[in-house]
Amino acid sequence: MSEMHEDVLEYVIDEYVDEDDDIEVEFDTALISSGIVDSFSMVSLKVFLEKKYSISLPDSEATPEAFDTVNSICELVAKFQD
Repeated sequence: MSEMHEDVLEYVIDEYVDEDDDIEVEFDTALISSGIVDSFSMVSLKVFLEKKYSISLPDSEATPEAFDTVNSICELVAKFQD
């Protein structure tokens, strides 16, 4: 997988998974539907992505479906990179 995948996965684990949770997060782990990422967390994740990759993600694109896995997040980011 790409460096972006690794960076996004690391951010999600660091920010949203408690050390004592027995949750294993992979590139295709459901983040929204499993409750790892909630609507408030989506906002901070969007800000992280915009800063890290110097992009602007329209709110209409930052949907729960787009943010549900690391893979789908990276696809979304790639769409808005030059």
